[in-house]
Amino acid sequence: MRYLILPLLLAACAPLAQAPAPAPTPAPADPGTCGADARQHLVGAPVTALERELILGPVRIIRPGDAVTMDFRPDRINFEIDALERIARVYCG
Repeated sequence: MRYLILPLLLAACAPLAQAPAPAPTPAPADPGTCGADARQHLVGAPVTALERELILGPVRIIRPGDAVTMDFRPDRINFEIDALERIARVYCG
């Protein structure tokens, strides 16, 4: 029994493992990555203008008060809509 105590005491004195470093936050995407630069002409247009756009790939429409995840996807184009139902911002992410 006393031979079991010594290893337990030594284990209790061992240094604790370091926690892994947090993952770095991604840098903002280049506006050309998702095609946002080609759609900047829509800023200020009514939201119905999106009905005439052919957009291949992931799209997210963000209205005031919408819950939005913070996941970063450089291939996704985001359209922020203001309270007047106009496109306020177009960006990747």
